Amino acid sequence: MNQIGPTNKTILVAPLNWGLGHATRCIPIIKALQENNYIPIIASDGIALELLKKEFPYIQALTLPSYQIEYAKNGKNFKWKLIKNSPKMIEAVLDEKRLINKWVKKYGIEGIISDNRLGVFSSKVPSVFITHQLNVLTGNTTWLTSKWHQHFIKKYNECWVPDLAGKPNLTGDLGHVKSNSLKLKYIGPLSRMKKKEIDKQYDLMVILSGPEPQRSLLEDKLKAELLKYTGKVVFIKGIVEKNQVKEQVDHITFYNYMNTKQLEQTFNESDKIVCRSGYTTIMDLVKLEKKAFFIPTPGQYEQVYLAEKLQEEKLVPYALQDDFCMEQVSKIDTFEGLPKLHSQIDWETLFTVFEKPS
Repeated sequence: MNQIGPTNKTILVAPLNWGLGHATRCIPIIKALQENNYIPIIASDGIALELLKKEFPYIQALTLPSYQIEYAKNGKNFKWKLIKNSPKMIEAVLDEKRLINKWVKKYGIEGIISDNRLGVFSSKVPSVFITHQLNVLTGNTTWLTSKWHQHFIKKYNECWVPDLAGKPNLTGDLGHVKSNSLKLKYIGPLSRMKKKEIDKQYDLMVILSGPEPQRSLLEDKLKAELLKYTGKVVFIKGIVEKNQVKEQVDHITFYNYMNTKQLEQTFNESDKIVCRSGYTTIMDLVKLEKKAFFIPTPGQYEQVYLAEKLQEEKLVPYALQDDFCMEQVSKIDTFEGLPKLHSQIDWETLFTVFEKPS
């Protein structure tokens, strides 16, 4: 075990509750904090918090206000729904800022890691922001949303980008800016997964994630499409519930959710993957060296951008949700698959930010 600090400093780790990606990529960070003699406290809301409580039942968990992010049924209306809900989001950011100030005193917090939670910051302790979106894509308002996001990031001591600074990289324009005054550290892809050489059990693994109603809409579509597929399928719905539910329907094994250990095993046992093009999933696929087919969440510009980028680079094929059909999955064989980016994260050096005065 590394011994970075002279004392067991308490570090708050707070991922955004937007699908499960922000929470799952915080899992290796929480483990690294423990391994390096820090005491993590978890803070989030909704399914992100539930997932982390299942992963770390003995770590203190606190509830933050919900940003109340809602998806439109029609992806084209997604941006306008976000704009309509922005007053609620701003209110939640202000509420969490007030809470953080109280918690710093109450729980003796000596450092903060915020994964895209804009109000999780304190000028009293070293605060780090994690994002792969320095530019926030929103169509013709990208310049405004990017400027706004960067304005928030500037107040943090450091911004950790889970990608590589040079090429090849995974985020492209999302995670790279030409000139900026942000204190950036490219830490390399973050994944809770490990590649294992084990026998294949499934021809196809389907893993869903993301907010409703789009998660359920894709689930219904895929269930219908998979009737045409003859191979052995494992289907993880991405619904975090109290108890795990397993169901066998013909050639498909359904699970409501899996914990990290089970998920890692199932990824390694599966030949090909069908999933969203969320950035955390992409980082997991890189680590596991798995070939995939992407179906980006409708209206989520970031996922569409990543899917388009990776298809253009002849790495991973994709289809829009409305256009998807099972026959397209065979395209996987004609693509190279994601690059092998085996960068080792130097946690000991990264965590020195918490040993400096803020």
